[in-house]
Amino acid sequence: MKLIDCIERMAERLDSAGVSFGHGTTHAFDEAAWLVLWRLGLPLDALDEQAERPLSAEEEAAVHALVDERIASRRPTAYLTGEAWLHGVPFFADARAIVPRSLIAEPLLEGSIESLLGREPRAVLDLCTGGGSLAVLAALTWPEAHMLGTDLSAEALELAQRNVARHDLAGRIELRRGDGLAALKASEHFDLVLCNPPYVNAESMSSLPPEFRAEPGMALAGGIDGMDFVRPLLEGAAAHLRPLGALVLEIGHERAHFEAAFPGLEPLWLGTSAGDDEVLLLTREQLAPPLSPAQRKVARR
Repeated sequence: MKLIDCIERMAERLDSAGVSFGHGTTHAFDEAAWLVLWRLGLPLDALDEQAERPLSAEEEAAVHALVDERIASRRPTAYLTGEAWLHGVPFFADARAIVPRSLIAEPLLEGSIESLLGREPRAVLDLCTGGGSLAVLAALTWPEAHMLGTDLSAEALELAQRNVARHDLAGRIELRRGDGLAALKASEHFDLVLCNPPYVNAESMSSLPPEFRAEPGMALAGGIDGMDFVRPLLEGAAAHLRPLGALVLEIGHERAHFEAAFPGLEPLWLGTSAGDDEVLLLTREQLAPPLSPAQRKVARR
């Protein structure tokens, strides 16, 4: 059997089994190609040049065994292979953190965040860093910036440390355990806060496919309306943003819940491949609490 034929057959198996995608691939063929190429020890971008390569009986058996595991376990392929890619950058991946896939990576790498800030940020906070992918991408994008990645999960931070070391960024990315903004010192201020928080509402959590339930629930579940983590974040973020700083927040499919929870806010919605209403930007001025009459009087002096 040729490699391309094997991939097509494995794709049919995945489709027939009803597995779910969304952890680096969106359909069966790409998922099958990932599994087959990885099992054979081939680069994931080698499909075109390796398509006609014949497989031995032993290789076919090894591929079938891996696909059997993918179907039976319903674990994301990244957990089976131990690796994932976000916009071509490799990361170690396992069940200690969600599979890297944040949509924030798109405006970050495309330069639109920096353009909106009007400058290259020098101090960046990656809140809910998980396996550290956004902190790493930000550090690679802005070589003069210092990153702080925080997370409540000590296990996720262990994985993040591996990814920081993998990209030789230990001198520029600090990792710290803590619950949201409580992880910060009062004196710490940032040009930019990136946050892909737990935001899935309770009803959606109850119907997630097994592949998503294999990920840490604390990194996904956002309470009844998905906004449990976001509320204290928006209340306290201004205190840790420098003048002209901003918060970039991913909320997935929760725009209606976001707008119901924060009716007075008018964020800038950043376009991504998933649409124009899943990632937003709020400036420090938007997040700062309104001045009292007495404070306004002082400010006018």
